[in-house]
Amino acid sequence: MTTTAEDTRSTVQEFLRLRLAGDTEGLTALFADEVDWMLAENPVVPWIRPRSTAAECAAQGEELARYTVSEDARASVDTFLVDGADAVLMGHLAGTVRATGKSFSGPFALRLTVKNGRITRHHLYENSVSIAAACTP
Repeated sequence: MTTTAEDTRSTVQEFLRLRLAGDTEGLTALFADEVDWMLAENPVVPWIRPRSTAAECAAQGEELARYTVSEDARASVDTFLVDGADAVLMGHLAGTVRATGKSFSGPFALRLTVKNGRITRHHLYENSVSIAAACTP
């Protein structure tokens, strides 16, 4: 019998695997039908927008890939904390915006909540100033 924390860790590890693989179909199945999605609105960043359905949340990775240079994309996780149904990942991300050729980088924290093996909350905190500057010609 697994604990809630073990189930959460396993689901988040699957989320990371699917995200790295660019598996939108798999991500859609992993997100709950309705997701508490939070990412600070940033009108100059085309891949940052409100989302709430599993399909919308899963598509964020595809949208990010469309607007950034895949060879320059970097993300590292240096902290992975789990407490029951909640997980927090902290690390660093970097990339280059395709339209401007400008780079962005900075720390991030991602809070995920898992219920019944599906992600119900996705709150991302990142260096939105750096990303907005990279998107601005």
